[in-house]
Amino acid sequence: MSIYWIILFLVLLFIELATVNLVSIWFAIGAVAAFITSFFTDSVLWQLLVFVVVSVVALFITLPMVRKAKKNRKPVPTNLDRVIGKKAEVIKEIKPNHYGEVEIFGNVWTAVSDDTFDVGDKVIVDSIDGVKLIVKKEEEK
Repeated sequence: MSIYWIILFLVLLFIELATVNLVSIWFAIGAVAAFITSFFTDSVLWQLLVFVVVSVVALFITLPMVRKAKKNRKPVPTNLDRVIGKKAEVIKEIKPNHYGEVEIFGNVWTAVSDDTFDVGDKVIVDSIDGVKLIVKKEEEK
């Protein structure tokens, strides 16, 4: 039965390395514990029990640490995030319920708005919906 626990461990480790999201690491730890147990008993029931108990304990021990680490992690802005709140220039007229285009950071984006904007108008990117920028009127200073 030992070989099955090693195979399970390797499969779970591969899944963990492929996903990098702490999906199966707890079960991999349980598989190692069950593998060690297989040297002391031939009872599959005991091995399964050790596998389940160690997996659950590992999950509950590490879960608070994982949550804390995720909480402290600051999101890294992507190319999409960096345009929100920035000024763009209308290069194709934007009307309510009709797509237009804006240029921002040298890139052309499809844009929508509840307002009408003419070519050359300056707008502010309010949010992103799919691949469209939602723009609003530039605030006067």
